[in-house]
Amino acid sequence: MRRPAATERWPRPTVVGIVNVTPDSFSDGGAYPSVTAAAEAAERMLADGAALVDVGGESTRPGADPVDVDEELRRVVPVLEQLEGRRVSVDTSRAEVARQALALGAELVNDVTALRRDPELAGVIAGSGASLCLMHMQGEPRTMQVAPRYDDVVSDVAAFLEERLVHAVAAGVDEDRICLDPGFGFGKTADQNLELLRRLDEIVALGRPVMVGISRKSTLARIVPGPDERVGTDAASVGAAVAAFERGATLFRVHDVRAHVEALAVAAAVERGRVAP
Repeated sequence: MRRPAATERWPRPTVVGIVNVTPDSFSDGGAYPSVTAAAEAAERMLADGAALVDVGGESTRPGADPVDVDEELRRVVPVLEQLEGRRVSVDTSRAEVARQALALGAELVNDVTALRRDPELAGVIAGSGASLCLMHMQGEPRTMQVAPRYDDVVSDVAAFLEERLVHAVAAGVDEDRICLDPGFGFGKTADQNLELLRRLDEIVALGRPVMVGISRKSTLARIVPGPDERVGTDAASVGAAVAAFERGATLFRVHDVRAHVEALAVAAAVERGRVAP
């Protein structure tokens, strides 16, 4: 079956719900104590308007240690099996996890390493006709927040993403199926994250759909303190998402789906100047 190209699949705005089946993700680790609980949460997100649900089995929070591939598969595959026939993506940087997820119907591979971890991953994606999201991360999750430095954070991130886009296309992935993620919170200070958001149009100018994953990030908690000083509130997350939309972002990877769907629908209507798309 033909899979639609990125521009057909992801109209602006497209909301992607987050389902982390991990014990240690930064805001929702351990939130789903069973496969059924995770699958039910995904179903609720889809009912609330998510175009896609992103399932991940390895935490990428600052300071996180990697898990082995068998453990990642043990976490992810049973959830995807329960979600067969639903629109899902898989948050992984491993070829074997991607291969099994794609066989279960995943439409997109969301790789925080931008094809730098597993040399076989590009071939798996190219052969499947699925889509790929390339994300910028300085360092690795265990060390990425240790004094991140840039000459100019926006220019450096844009140059990295452009280079990884060229690499992915050379490896056989159709450019029309690639989106880019500047990696908010992945090796960036709070001020660097805000500068990246302020100048997001420079990432959009690379010509591929841009995914924004700023939901509940600690940068937002620095601006609007919430009950947990490490985690931004959902209201702050919505505000950041609307700011990203206004700068050209297409996809929004979020925890609170309904609030983002409604806020971004209004932002899109304002941009159009009319109610109906």
